[in-house]
Amino acid sequence: MTSNIPKFRHDFAIIAGWLPFASKVLDLGCGDGALLEYLKASLEVRGYGVEKDDTNWLACMSKGVNVIQMDLEAGLSDFEDQSFDTVILSQTLQAVHNTEGIVREMLRIGREVIVTFPNFGYWRHRLQTLQGRMPVSKNLPYQWYDTPNVHLCTINDFDQFCINCNINVIERLVLTENQPITFLPNLLGNLAMYRLESMPKK
Repeated sequence: MTSNIPKFRHDFAIIAGWLPFASKVLDLGCGDGALLEYLKASLEVRGYGVEKDDTNWLACMSKGVNVIQMDLEAGLSDFEDQSFDTVILSQTLQAVHNTEGIVREMLRIGREVIVTFPNFGYWRHRLQTLQGRMPVSKNLPYQWYDTPNVHLCTINDFDQFCINCNINVIERLVLTENQPITFLPNLLGNLAMYRLESMPKK
């Protein structure tokens, strides 16, 4: 018997492990809808995506993913406070201009937030930079001249960002080739995954 769950991706499975069953999820910059398709099949989430690219929007529609075609940079004021259990920004952080504004809006809209991004501090990226080249890797696949990335950051950068913005890190997981990295994560980790919430008011 063939499973209806889409092809396994380790980062998708980790995100699924951070979500309650049948929860309400908003995926910002959802691409072709693969994550929402996975979460719907594995957890029966009530998922909605935001995507501006025409091709990706059509791919979402073909998968039966609920998607709104809009530019998340234009603001998320149409979404009410705490209207989702979780808001996700999966490997899109580096491509947004107003990083702080979008993360704050995510925390307003969702009870929890999940953010994942490629770690620019990964040793292979550092090595390529020392060689005088912009890094290209599995998680940073673009050349310098066609990249959508505008704000590359390291794990240390994002940790400090959370401190500065009074954001509580519920859980952080750093991976390389799907393996968790606990020793020198800013140097040895390729992909950073964060589970966040607004800091409780005193």
